[in-house]
Amino acid sequence: MTLFQQVSLKRDVPEEQLRAGDVATLVDIVPGPPGGPQGAVLEFFNAIGQTICVTAVSVNDVEPLRPDEIFSVRPLARAG
Repeated sequence: MTLFQQVSLKRDVPEEQLRAGDVATLVDIVPGPPGGPQGAVLEFFNAIGQTICVTAVSVNDVEPLRPDEIFSVRPLARAG
């Protein structure tokens, strides 16, 4: 993976209200815990391009977008 490429989540991240399949931009790769995988810092945008979340997950939790995939939209409910 390369920085600033779009990737998709392979698992839900409930604390951020993110779901598997959500698309993000990879903004950094950081060291992981000793013996563990690296971390991926991701920036998520809403459908009109505004940043809604920046979070870190394991690089194992993301994958590059593929040419046989298509975008869709869903509402993002946030408390208060």
